[in-house]
Parts: sequence; structure tokens; C-alpha cells
Amino acid sequence: MSSRLKRLELTWIGKEERPRLEPRILLEDEDLSYAKRVSANDIFDNRLIHGDNLLALKALEQEFAGEVKCVFIDPPYNTGSAFEQYDDGLEHSIWLSLMRDRLEVIHKLLAAEGSLWITIDDNEAHYLKVVCDEVFGRFNFVANAVWQKKYTVANDSKWLSESHDHVLIYAKSKETWRPYRLPRTEEMDARYRNPDNHPKGPWKATPIYAKRSGSEKEQAFSFTFKNGVVWSAPRGTSPRFPADKLRRLDANDEIWFGADGTATPARKTFLSELKIEGPPAPTVWLHSDVGNNHEAREESKSSNSEDPFATPKPEKLLKRILELATQPGDLVLDSFAGSGTTGAVAHKMRRRWIMIELGSHCETHIAPRLQRIVEGTDAIGISEAVGWKGGGGFRFLKLAPSLLEKDKWGNWIVSKQYKPEMLAEAMCKLEGFRYAPDREVFWNHGHSTERDFIYVTTQNLSPDQLRFISEQVGPERTLLICCGAFRGKPNLANLTLKKIPQAVLARCEWGRDDYSLNVTEQAPVVAVEEAKAEASSSDGAKTKAGGRRKKATPMQALPLFAGIDDASKSR
Repeated sequence: MSSRLKRLELTWIGKEERPRLEPRILLEDEDLSYAKRVSANDIFDNRLIHGDNLLALKALEQEFAGEVKCVFIDPPYNTGSAFEQYDDGLEHSIWLSLMRDRLEVIHKLLAAEGSLWITIDDNEAHYLKVVCDEVFGRFNFVANAVWQKKYTVANDSKWLSESHDHVLIYAKSKETWRPYRLPRTEEMDARYRNPDNHPKGPWKATPIYAKRSGSEKEQAFSFTFKNGVVWSAPRGTSPRFPADKLRRLDANDEIWFGADGTATPARKTFLSELKIEGPPAPTVWLHSDVGNNHEAREESKSSNSEDPFATPKPEKLLKRILELATQPGDLVLDSFAGSGTTGAVAHKMRRRWIMIELGSHCETHIAPRLQRIVEGTDAIGISEAVGWKGGGGFRFLKLAPSLLEKDKWGNWIVSKQYKPEMLAEAMCKLEGFRYAPDREVFWNHGHSTERDFIYVTTQNLSPDQLRFISEQVGPERTLLICCGAFRGKPNLANLTLKKIPQAVLARCEWGRDDYSLNVTEQAPVVAVEEAKAEASSSDGAKTKAGGRRKKATPMQALPLFAGIDDASKSR
């Protein structure tokens, strides 16, 4: 028998297969972006991304790794029932692989104090939990909240009438993560009254004993109050306060003996002195507190009466999650945006948000819904509860096409759709640089550190041109040059040369635009394996450290030698 330790894990067909994702750049569609200033607290840095959600998550990784405070996802439940917007009838193993791949990127995007919330039904919940245990660590599982999605009984049920969904909750680091408490309600505060007009205001009577067996000394404890009442803790309990504490409470008229003075002594707990604002959330979420499917469908009809989304979630459900996981200004991500409820609620609660959706309803349902919210004309869901008046905005982004495409001879070339600034940004992302082109310095398209830069061009560089660039960079800085070709390779210590596209051919799967949860449309395009040998000869340079990317800056086609006369070129 082998002495090698094996871990307990869930296995399925194709588990070992991993996609080699291309880190795409994102392009803004200004016609669908929207903004309106209403107040000084408006938030505009929100993003609605139309495209495959696995590629979009990968596109966000460089800029947002470790930045997201809360991820909520409502993936297709793999029930076999078809909806117009989704095809979620996936074979079990494929569904698990696709979920695992997304969870791994989500884990990277979450902040150290971040958390993941997943709604799922019984069909895949228990398998999904095991997959989440593998990605996040079983010790980071927080709870399985049960959401009452239906409040009526289905009398035609063949087995049991299903009335709930699961909400799986994971922390990036459970050891340090704590959920926020629920806000206090008027019903809670109504339990505090002031029948004796105490100067500290409303109070509630609470026991002065604890429900635990104490020591022999505690069991023998007794205390005489100033009105002569002698008190001892009931059998099986112990005193909550020592004698000196009881004496102070009694002196300040903070002990209650009932209206007629004959009740068991109790402490007056004042509303004004509560250190904890609200209660912790329970793990059973009733529809009266967080909404239900019927309520969600009515919200969807109000948002789009002609073509309502088939499987929405109620705004009250997302409000509960964001109350527990975030504070105003925190970043929220939903990579299965659906009808856009997560972004809608996050916007109204003044959180920053990113949503990703592949379906055409990203334009037909989500964008118009968010525009109404920005305008302040959306009155559904939680709008009244949070006092929403409008304001803020969002950018509508689309995934750029694959950087490489095949020519008519089957060779990989840079896509003809790529403009110079797109190519520069894409290479920055592939090489781990922050895209930040300098209009004054032609060879500076981005940086990984204060002294390490990148220059991208499709031109064929001569030894003289390379020596000139080297002089411009200087001995205190380094430059990675990604170019179409170069003649010779002069020994220049501050330059590293890579050919496009040979240097990146073996990096990932090029030309694949769909990793969606729709198996009928999956047609993986594998990068040319023969390129590995060629890439290794020109890609032996050092690996660059990553950095966060700014919003892409429009840039004209950069000349190779901006502001240099012919004489200097011939040096």
C-alpha cells in the first residue's frame, strides 16, 4: 500500500482539464454608458460588462485582484429546465468544471476581508459546496443560509413541496472576516419602554442571572437590595453580576421589581446604552424579510413588462446580503448578472459594483434598468426603503476580440481589429504591466515598477534603432520591447526583446470567445503547440511584476521615433 497521503475530494470527468484563459482588454461602448450628477455622494466608477463571464473575470484580474469586498453569484442551477435567457441544462461534470474555473478567479479577486455568496437549489448545492471547499478551503465556509423563496405550498408536488433555495457563504479568510449586523428595526426598539420615567430613557427588563451552572460559591451567592428583597440565582443558573455591580445598579435605580414591586429582580437595559446596534443575521431567511420569487417576478415585470426576465432575485434578498457583507463605497461583483438586481441594489445602497453578463439582455434588460435607477425614476424594490433619488453612473464595457487570429494560411497573426492603442494595452496586460502611455515619451506605453517600462510596436527594429532607444532609456531603467521583428540582437543590458506574436503564442487559448454555461456552443480553439519552440527562443526574458491598469487612454498610432530627425536616425 502506498504511503502517499491522498486528500478527500470530489472527482468528476474532465476535472483535470483547465482552460488557458486569454486576459482580454475591455472596450467601452459610450452609447450605452450612462451618468447623472445628483449629489456629491454619487458613485460613477461602476462597470457593466457584456461578454463571457470567465473571460471577463480574467480581464478584471490584473486591476482588481484583492479588491472586491463581496461577490454574489446566482449561477444557472443545472436543473435541465430551459429559460429564454439561459440554457442551464448542463451535464453534471461540465457544470462542476465551469463553476470551479470561475470560483478560482473569484477567489483571486476577493479582498482579504471579502466574502462570497451563492444562491443555488438542491440539485447542485451539495456538490457545489464541496467544490467551494476545495477552492476556498473548508475552514472558510461560514454558513448555509436557507432562503424561503416560495410562501405557498405546491399541492401537485410529486414528493415534497420545494419552498427554499440555499445561500452558500464563504469568507476569503474566516479567521478575520466578520459579517456586519442587521440594522435595528422599529419593532425591536418598540420593546423598550420607560414606565417609571427613568432619566436614561426607554429600557427593557433583562435577567440578572446567566443560564449556566456556577461554582459552589456562585450557587451560594445572595444579595439584599435596598428595598429589602433578598435575591439568589435560580437553581441551575449563576449570578450575571458580582455584588458591587448589583449595588451600583440598585443605587442608580436600574433594577426593576415590577409595577407592584413584587416581581423577580431584573436589570433595566437601556436602549441608549446598547453597544451592539443590531442583531446577527439568522441562517433562516423568511420571505417576509428578504422577498420571494413572486415578488422578484413582479419587480421584473415593472422593469420590463413586455419581456420580463424569467428567473430574477428580489431586491430585498440582495439588500440583506449587502448589509451583511459591505459598507457604502465597497466594491461588489456579480459575474452572473441576470436581470441586473445586484447592481441595482448596490447602486441604491451606494456601493461600487461590477456586473458581467453574456446574454443579449445585458443591453435589452440590464442597461435600461440601470439608466432608470440613475435617473431616479425607478420606484421598485428597495427604492423607497433606502430613499433612493437617483444619481451616479456606469460604464458599459465589452470584451475586446481575441488578440490573435489566423490568416488564410492558418498562421497566427495580430487581429486586424486591433488598433495601436489596443495592441499596446493588450501586451501590457499579457506581460504584467500597467497600461499608462506617455505622450511625451514614445517608447513608454506602461510600467511594472518605477524603473521598468514596456514599448509595443509592430515594426521591424534595426540594431541602430535599438541602440538609440537604449540611450533614451538610460542605464537606470529597463525596457521590454514587444515588436514585430528585430534584426540582430545587440548586447544592450537595459533592453529585453520579444517578437509579436511569437512571444505569446503558447500563453493561452486564442480565438475562443465562449466559455459559457451553454455546452452546445462550446468549441475550444487550441493555440498552436508548434509555437512553443519558437516562443522559447525569443521569450526567455525575465517575468515582469503585475500592476493595476487605469482606464484605457485613447492614443493615436505612435510613431517609432517621435520628434527625431533623419540625421539622428542614422547614428
